[in-house]
Amino acid sequence: MKATEANFDGLVGPTHNYAGLSYGNVASRNNEKSVANPKAAAKQGLRKMKQLADLGFDQGILPPQERPSVRLLRDLGFVGTDAEIVARAAKEAPELLAAASSASSMWTANAATVSPSADTSDGRVHFSPANLCSKLHRAIEHDSTRRALRAIFRDEKRFAVHNALEGTPALGDEGAANHTRFCSKYEDKGVEFFVYGRSEFQRGPEPQRYPARQTLEASRAVARRHGLEDGYTVFARQNPDAIDAGVFHNDVIAVGNANTLFCHEQAFVDQKAVYEELRVKLAKAGSGLNVVEVPTSAVGIPDAVTSYLFNSQLLSRRDGKQILIVPQECRENPRVAAYLDGLKGGDSHIDDVLVFDLRESMKNGGGPACLRLRVVLNDAERLSVGLGVWMNDTLFGRLDAWVEKHYRDRLSPEDLADVQLLNECRTALDELTQIMAIGSIYDFQR
Repeated sequence: MKATEANFDGLVGPTHNYAGLSYGNVASRNNEKSVANPKAAAKQGLRKMKQLADLGFDQGILPPQERPSVRLLRDLGFVGTDAEIVARAAKEAPELLAAASSASSMWTANAATVSPSADTSDGRVHFSPANLCSKLHRAIEHDSTRRALRAIFRDEKRFAVHNALEGTPALGDEGAANHTRFCSKYEDKGVEFFVYGRSEFQRGPEPQRYPARQTLEASRAVARRHGLEDGYTVFARQNPDAIDAGVFHNDVIAVGNANTLFCHEQAFVDQKAVYEELRVKLAKAGSGLNVVEVPTSAVGIPDAVTSYLFNSQLLSRRDGKQILIVPQECRENPRVAAYLDGLKGGDSHIDDVLVFDLRESMKNGGGPACLRLRVVLNDAERLSVGLGVWMNDTLFGRLDAWVEKHYRDRLSPEDLADVQLLNECRTALDELTQIMAIGSIYDFQR
């Protein structure tokens, strides 16, 4: 049965702000305490989704999470009404209120790891929500992520949505940002590629400046629970020097699609051996491997990190040609722009490059690839997903009006203390669940 790769982008939430919560993410820390524009951020994301849908790609939507998270603040000892809790947290522990208010669930590349039915032992599409335990503001996401995924992929005969792994450092799991699938055609059996930064139990090189977030143990656990075969999985260690340069996830230095890997020459430990293992296992799946390796002489790691060249989307059009979706910052970096000008066609297997303005997300360290979760679906699986989550002219119009109605055009870290923001967020999300027809997935709706 024919299959396609759908991209499920995260809608930017009403509390989008720059609190600088993500140590190791250079852009996040560099823009700490600056003023954000949630309305512009949401509309930039919507325009990207709509343009890709107009180009013929299957484009889905994942909803934002309720923020600020009163549940987190209650767990941390704050008591009273919801409004009293927000006010007290703002006064006594603004750093905790900032964590509870983060809109980071917009970056759905971290929502889960997804394995298509062609790869799994039970023939279902498997989702493992990421525990994101390395950061407080993200570690609170997985429960709501699981609810949203089960509301959208609700047919249990076709989909399995797991709980997150235990939130311990030994099982640090950052989701699809450290996972890629290679194949000849999307409906064929593929090779799943897991990238990790450290191992709890096996010795190896580790970064010295910034922490490695993904563990080998978490990657192997996800592969086991998804029922993947050892002969069709590859586990590779991130280059620790790259992590120390700001490559906090693999998708900051590598991206893959179909049988093409687009990466920096300093992406992995023992990189040539990684290529060889991928080639051998892909050959068993009936496919070759095309590697487009960017040399340091052309683009250094600092350029890759600031431009997010590799935090791009590599997509297959229906005519078989591949396009690369990059942020505007790639055109503003002379070295990266020069590389892209010489990239298209030939041995690159990349036929076109499209540029998107995602400035609000980029300032927080999230590019095109961060904003989407890839889900390979065959025709029957796609039909079982509700129509309210697929981008089209009608849904775009409704969501654009929804953002215009509910979102602020200015939000500073100090504005998080405004208790009215909680009410604005809940009103917006309640209306959104009706637009998307996904039911009552939020705590305040229950």
